[in-house]
Amino acid sequence: MLSNNGRSSPKDFAWQGTWRSTYLRQPASKEPQVDCSNLFSDVLHRPFFCAHVSLAHYAENIPRKNQITCLSNLSPDEFEARWVNKPFILTSPVKQWPVYSAWSTRRLLKKYANVSFRAESVDWLLKTYVDYTTNNQDESPLYLFDRAFAEKMSLSVSSSPDDGKGADYWPPLPFSTDLFTVLGSQRPDHRWLIVGPARSGSTFHKDPNATSAWNAVITGSKYWIMFPSSSTVPPPPGVYISEDQSEVTSPLSIAEWLLGFHAEARQTAGCVEGVCGEGEVLHVPSGWYHLVLNLEASIAITQNFVPRKRVGVVLQFLRDQKQSISGFSDAVEDPYALFIERLREDDPQLLEEGLQELERLSKGGKGKWEELTKGSAAAEADEGGFSFGFNGDDDDAEVP
Repeated sequence: MLSNNGRSSPKDFAWQGTWRSTYLRQPASKEPQVDCSNLFSDVLHRPFFCAHVSLAHYAENIPRKNQITCLSNLSPDEFEARWVNKPFILTSPVKQWPVYSAWSTRRLLKKYANVSFRAESVDWLLKTYVDYTTNNQDESPLYLFDRAFAEKMSLSVSSSPDDGKGADYWPPLPFSTDLFTVLGSQRPDHRWLIVGPARSGSTFHKDPNATSAWNAVITGSKYWIMFPSSSTVPPPPGVYISEDQSEVTSPLSIAEWLLGFHAEARQTAGCVEGVCGEGEVLHVPSGWYHLVLNLEASIAITQNFVPRKRVGVVLQFLRDQKQSISGFSDAVEDPYALFIERLREDDPQLLEEGLQELERLSKGGKGKWEELTKGSAAAEADEGGFSFGFNGDDDDAEVP
């Protein structure tokens, strides 16, 4: 909730069940009861309907050809060789994290109730946000996405499972290589705590700076629907992209998109879907469009990373999509030049390979999507079962 000057509300306010009652600081019982028995309005009915219609069935009966592959775990070599460009769910690694057995809404409230977290465009104490999540009727419930959670919660985060002794969590094994680590303290925002009630989530978007991501569910469950992107493939049904690809436009709410486009999307080539449950982690390949719906109240951790095989794509993005670069501090004037410099110092051979890939992409070379679609359906099924952004200013920060 914002005041007239655009700043977040005072920390001492209490959620009263509706935005109006909260603003007026009155109990929700004092809300006026308006007789609407003779009122007929599509304009008023549609958002009300979207806020109350059941969404759980959209995650059911997923066609076999669309199902995201589930695996127990992968080695880094297996990931780079066969899976770096495909979505998949791992069922084992997250269950080794200390936070997996230690976190629940009740336990987080006990320890962090008076800590302020970012929920989209507002900063709320955790206790206020939880009050909101358990008593609201919003069409698009506010989603807690906090990039500074590790510092606020005094968490110890390791860079890999092997270094995880004493850590609260670490990247799952296949995602332990992240080329943006060469940037040190100058790397863009890359990790977030995600908390939200049922029906909350993220509308269609790609992850920032051409990075890949992993999203680990600590409690609850999430429905994912995803599409690859390419210059020769249109965006998902109901999604529109600006000419310079800097803006993604889609229906206002997740419910609105599901109601209008879900059935068509399931029949669209490239569509993959899946439910990531408690203790599981989903891989989001670089450049894939994805929509995420919380099927129940959920707590998750997500991180963005750059695999070795995607260095050329990230270089191309940083060079050619400057208007869409996000998450770097204002002190970093040229992220492309900085990444080049640090890679040259750390791994000149990898940089050379990345520059060669950049040249190929610049000349119109086929992307991974085109390469994959050239193979037979049987071969693709054998390879994994798929058949055919964050500015420094929090007010404008994108949800990954």
